[in-house]
This record gives sequence, C-alpha cells and structure tokens, in this order.
Amino acid sequence: MKKKIKVLQVIPSLGYGGAETGCYDIAHFLSEQGCKSYIITSGGELLKFIKKEKVKVFRLPVHSKNPILILFNSIIISLIIFFYNINIIHARSRAPAWSCLIATKITRRKFVTTFHGTYNFNNKFKKFYNSVMVRSDLVIAGSNFIFSHIQENYGDFFKNKSRKLLVIFRGINTNYFNAEKIMPSKVEKFSKNFSIDRNKFIILFPGRLTHWKGQKIFIEAIKILSQKDNIQPFESIILGSDQGRNVYKKQLTGLVQQHRLNKIIKFIDRCEEMPVAYRISNLVCSCSIEPEAFGRVSVEAQSMEVPVIASNIGGSTETIVKDKTGFLFKSGDPLELANLIQLIMQKDYNSLKSIGFEGRKNVLKKFDVDKMCNSTFTEYKKLIELSQ
Repeated sequence: MKKKIKVLQVIPSLGYGGAETGCYDIAHFLSEQGCKSYIITSGGELLKFIKKEKVKVFRLPVHSKNPILILFNSIIISLIIFFYNINIIHARSRAPAWSCLIATKITRRKFVTTFHGTYNFNNKFKKFYNSVMVRSDLVIAGSNFIFSHIQENYGDFFKNKSRKLLVIFRGINTNYFNAEKIMPSKVEKFSKNFSIDRNKFIILFPGRLTHWKGQKIFIEAIKILSQKDNIQPFESIILGSDQGRNVYKKQLTGLVQQHRLNKIIKFIDRCEEMPVAYRISNLVCSCSIEPEAFGRVSVEAQSMEVPVIASNIGGSTETIVKDKTGFLFKSGDPLELANLIQLIMQKDYNSLKSIGFEGRKNVLKKFDVDKMCNSTFTEYKKLIELSQ
C-alpha cells in the first residue's frame, strides 16, 4: 500500500504560515513512510529547508488568480501527474485548487483540499470562487470552527455522498517548539540583538502585520496597562512582517508614538527561530478581531510552556483550555485584555509554571504534528483503497 501512494501538494508559496508548515510537514512525513512526495509552489523562504532527496519540488506561478495562468497551471499539473503517476493531489489554497480541479478531472485522480480559512465572501461570484475548496473528494477542516463554517455556507456540496468532510486539527512540531531544546546562547543573542531587557516582564505579540490580527487592540491594551498603579516593569514586542502593508505599519508606529509607548513597545520584523522568541517571553498574546481558523500562535505558545491570552473567537477557543492552559478575552476589548494581562503579571512563579506545564501537555495530546500527519496519511490510504 505505502509504495503505491504518490502525493502532490500544491500551495501558492512556502512561507512560515500554518498552511505552509503543514504542507512541509506532510511532505516529509510521506517520504518517511516510503511514499513519493511532491510539491508545486511559486517559491518561498521555507523552500531552502526542503530535503530534496525526500521531496521533489516544482516551481509554477500557482499563486496567481489570473484565469489564463490558472488554466496554464492546470495543463502543466496534468502533465506532471501523468509523468510521475501521481494518484493524490492535495490543494491548499483557492487559486491553485482551481488548477488542480481541472487537472484531476483530466487525469481522473483523487483530489483533496484543506480549508485553511473562512474565505469571506460578499457576493455570489466570490462564493463560487471559494467553492472550489469543497469540490474535492476529501475536504479537510483544520478545526471544528472551520468545519461548522463549511457546513453552514457550503453544506449543499456534501449532499453528494462521494464527498467527505472531516476535521484534522493542524499540528505543530513539538520537538521544535520545546523550551528545553533552546540553547541559552541563542536566547542571549536574540535579547542582545533587539535590546530586550529580560529583567522585565516580556509580553510577545507574534503574527503578520494585518488589521484583523488586532495589533491596534494590543497597543491600546498596553496603553491602559502602562497607566495602572503597582505594575512591575514590562516590555512588549510586536513580532511580524508587514508583507508590504507599509501604510498599516505606519499606523501602528504612529499609534505607539501617540500613546508615548516607544520605550515599552518595540517592533521586530522577523525571527527565523520562533521558539527563541517564545523562550524569552513571559506571556504571549493573540488578539485577532476576526476568527482564527486554528490559532497557531496559541498552540506554539502552549508547546513552549508560556501562558497565552487569545481572543474568544475562532479556533483559539478549541486549542486553549480556558484558565488552565491559557486565557480568553472578549475580542476587540482592550480594557478586558489589559486587566487580564495585569492578572497574569500578578501570579507567582509556580502558578505560571503550572499553566505552562498544562499547556504543553494539552498540545502533546491534541496538536502534535505527528498526529496530524498520521491522520492525513490514513485518509490518503482510504482514498487509494476506494479507487482500486
């Protein structure tokens, strides 16, 4: 069975996001199971970590929404499927999914999609464009929240019994996100490079700089916190790339200056080893004002045994055991966030360690990458069995 499985994953680019790291993890897991593993992508920083002896990579402009390029990609993908005798095609975004849909119709191969977000729509055309993600033989939802979203908005597609929808929680590499594996020298270097005073309480906000991630809510909360009495000295780090959103970045820096928080909040564009950033932190915040499909920051923080506060919407509500492995606040409410940060800052060392311990135990049980890979691999095998 194992030798018969050849899987081609198609993703716009291989960056450091949840969809991309999931693609990377599955690709290498398949190779370790004796399967043939292929990826089509337009590029990305994660490409340099692909083990070429295990995974074959093709470069195509699958990030493009141009209809002509989508059709062109479908032809090339069909040729790749035929030449390498690939039997499962797994798309992880809408534009490449259209190319894959056409290619699988031509080649009559099994088609899998992973629904990585809610893919908002405000008209019938946009909903039709999004619907490609539920036109596959197997639709994977990364959380119960996404499962419910699919059922509510695309339920008609599953009246066809040949389609299957299920939840496979996204997983992270708990060996990589492991506080015990971080060398002290790396922590010291990171702290020195970015002038982080580790004698202070460090609050980390990771995530790309985009409005819905809630950086403005976080800044407002820090302003409220800074005005409270009897607060221990603290620093806040907003860690993430603006990905070309220069205007939004200027809005954030302007807000920090307006509130005179320049000595409290610092911006760091990127960190190639995120576990190091988590390791220096006493608290991690995730303040999304729109539902997270999964809430990877919350899971990574728990795995690193760092207390986490997240918005009470979306996937984070499924990954955090409230008041045990982390905390939830009312989305969009900076006052509640500030009060909750203050409450955590007042906890003693043993209480914070206990929260961290429970957080890692929670992730090991439910969100380890091996669990995700094994579940996905099992579904691949079922598809192959159905086609025989």
